[in-house]
Amino acid sequence: MNAKVLDAVKRSAAVPSVPQVVTRFLEVIQDPDFEYAELAKLLSADPGTVSEILRLVNSALFSVARKITSLHQSLTLLGPKRTRSLVLGRYLIEAMGGRSIPGLDGGYFWRRSLATAVLSARFADVVIPRVRDEVFVCALLADVGIPVLTQAFPDQYGPIASRYIPHGRPFTDQEELEAVEATHAEVSAMVLGHWGLPEHICTAVNCHQVATLGGKEPADVYARLINAADRVAKLLCEIPDIEQVADVCTEATQIAGIELEVLARILGEIEGDVEELALILKIDLIPSSVYAMIAKAIQQALAEPAST
Repeated sequence: MNAKVLDAVKRSAAVPSVPQVVTRFLEVIQDPDFEYAELAKLLSADPGTVSEILRLVNSALFSVARKITSLHQSLTLLGPKRTRSLVLGRYLIEAMGGRSIPGLDGGYFWRRSLATAVLSARFADVVIPRVRDEVFVCALLADVGIPVLTQAFPDQYGPIASRYIPHGRPFTDQEELEAVEATHAEVSAMVLGHWGLPEHICTAVNCHQVATLGGKEPADVYARLINAADRVAKLLCEIPDIEQVADVCTEATQIAGIELEVLARILGEIEGDVEELALILKIDLIPSSVYAMIAKAIQQALAEPAST
């Protein structure tokens, strides 16, 4: 990314500052020998975070037999990676979601980011389960460069951001480069690096728009899962042309390395997950039957070859 652009973004205050609790949290959790008691003590300083962690661990996502009221026990059940996903997601969404950015449909932006994150995690469950939580946070924050650039360069980037709406005309990396000499993926990676996320996550975010098939490095795999998930998430956040659904989903499954039947099953299961996480992360959702409609379209597409 052009150094002048990077400096301009930083000077604009469009990049949220890292709260002290997050900085210390990342320091603790990166130590392989960290103690959950230390983590619980640190997070206890923020009642809002404690409340959201307890809500998540007692949600339908975990189906615990008894209600959990201990932060220490909750952190143990969630594990470090899922806890990091929740903490980082909550703070960044809170920092950026509270800003009304002219020219950007913030509701659509966060709905699509959340749908992409949930789908990416589900795809990871199939392809490489041990990294599902890293993939989730990577996908949730993969496009934060869009609001950052919209705020930093309203005149130059505003016309591009205005197209990030339901049924909006897609924009290309080249259009972004011509407008501000940077792509939103580059800026997203810069923000995540600023927040202290691992290099391979930043690399995946940087290349998720042009995910390369066949690469075996973690960043390559993450990028493909996010790229595939975003294609399907776009359908879920709009009222899609039903005739295009099968083609889009087929291409997405090829990129992710999963079967179309698996995607149909996932779509039949994730709506509750999206709604639960939207409450926890304070993202507004518009109730719809799009999930079921797309799953049905895929199932019909799968049945067609057998009937011919």
